[in-house]
Amino acid sequence: MGINELINYKYIVASVLYSVLGIAILVIAFWIIEKITPENLWKEIIDKQNMALAIVCAAFIIAVAIIVSSSIHG
Repeated sequence: MGINELINYKYIVASVLYSVLGIAILVIAFWIIEKITPENLWKEIIDKQNMALAIVCAAFIIAVAIIVSSSIHG
């Protein structure tokens, strides 16, 4: 069993490419949500300590991440 059999570079490249693509989709989705909400989410969460909004944003990010990972692996 050689090193070429253990490490298949096309799978590594595909994993890195899909990871970068997934992160880009996540950032774009968050940016869209930021633009369509009436308040600045970051300012609400950090300055005003809005814990409910922080939980909603975290749930949104987790949901989009699950969708992206399912589309990559499925």
